Amino acid sequence: MPDWKDQVEIMVHQGKISVPYTWTVGRTLSKFYCLLRDHAQIWGNRCPSCNKVFVPPKVKCLYCYKDIFDWVELPGTGVLETFTVVHYEEPALHPKKAPIIYGVIKMDGADTGMVHLVDEVEPDQVKVGMRMEAVFAEEREGNIFDIKYFRPVV
Repeated sequence: MPDWKDQVEIMVHQGKISVPYTWTVGRTLSKFYCLLRDHAQIWGNRCPSCNKVFVPPKVKCLYCYKDIFDWVELPGTGVLETFTVVHYEEPALHPKKAPIIYGVIKMDGADTGMVHLVDEVEPDQVKVGMRMEAVFAEEREGNIFDIKYFRPVV
């Protein structure tokens, strides 16, 4: 029996594929984005059963699967739990020039982390455990980039 590898031609194509799409964010994220846009405030929501606070907010608790309706305003500060530094440019994906720092910020008062840009710190100076604060865009549109980035608290 011949080896299947001898019968398959492997082709490699260098390039990019554009996959434009849209989706609705639903009532929970709509409220989150409206509060960002209209008030420059970060809100999460609290599970009525286990009291976990989620930011960005969730429709259902990730731990006990209860519906979540209780909203909690968060102070816009938190701790950098982990990060990565991106050293390549990809204008369609990254909102600024490399190097770019993406981090997971656990907001004060929340039980989950939020992925976002980290700025105003050099890549070789960023550290897990740094205190961070949100910097809001001056002109907000109702999306996650209404938080321009997080910066170290000095």
